[in-house]
Amino acid sequence: MLFAGIDIGSTMTKVVMVTEREEVITSLIGPTGAEHRHLALTVMDEALHKTSLSFDALDFIVATGYGRINVPFADKQITEITCHARGIRSIFPGARLIIDIGGQDSKGIKLDGAGKVANFTMNDKCAAGTGRFLEVIAETLGVELTEMGPISLSAAGYVKISNMCTVFAEHEVTSRLAEGAGVPEIVAGLHEAIAERVINMVRHLRIEKEVVFTGGGAKNIGLVKAVEGRVGFPVLVPPEPLITGALGAALLGKDFVDRGVTRDHERRLEGVTFFS
Repeated sequence: MLFAGIDIGSTMTKVVMVTEREEVITSLIGPTGAEHRHLALTVMDEALHKTSLSFDALDFIVATGYGRINVPFADKQITEITCHARGIRSIFPGARLIIDIGGQDSKGIKLDGAGKVANFTMNDKCAAGTGRFLEVIAETLGVELTEMGPISLSAAGYVKISNMCTVFAEHEVTSRLAEGAGVPEIVAGLHEAIAERVINMVRHLRIEKEVVFTGGGAKNIGLVKAVEGRVGFPVLVPPEPLITGALGAALLGKDFVDRGVTRDHERRLEGVTFFS
């Protein structure tokens, strides 16, 4: 049996397919566009083509992310909080806190001893401290976003950045450059500011081992180091931190089937055409 999860996030869309043994057979990551319905069809078609499978081979599909309601072929739509928790539990059974820094929001998810969601918090009102925030600052500094982590590790110290609003932070970074501050120290300061912000956001959830860092922010080694400095111990990072939501969605599909829930194949395929 095969199960698929599709996570339409603010900046990236992810698809994961798993077997009944919870083994990942394929995953796909691509940019999120404006037409979510068309995008969902496209990425699922690409994933099917990648595995040489037909749509009928999938036993259950769960959609998540802020664009989940625009996935016409999904059997269920589930919030990203629940999906992240299920995905992380499959990788790190002992996880108690998830810190997720995505393209345009950040969130903290507290898990109980059974790996279920006990509480959560989210910053989705502005892009402060998110991937988009770092992307804008990287452009200001004239460096690639993917280089910011390694660059910060070479810093002798860090320059304190007091503004987290993207517009004001960009101005502050420009001022620091004019004052002669080094790029590594500025980037390290940005990572420290983001880490402080996110840790303050999740502090009321009770920070305890094991802490798992997911989302695009977890691919930044400098930011991971800054978060570890704030929590006081190493954090865990999944092999691919972008797909944990889609993975959890696929696994929740398996859970539904295990409980006897079946798909509404005819309703799901209404107006939908696949080419794989």
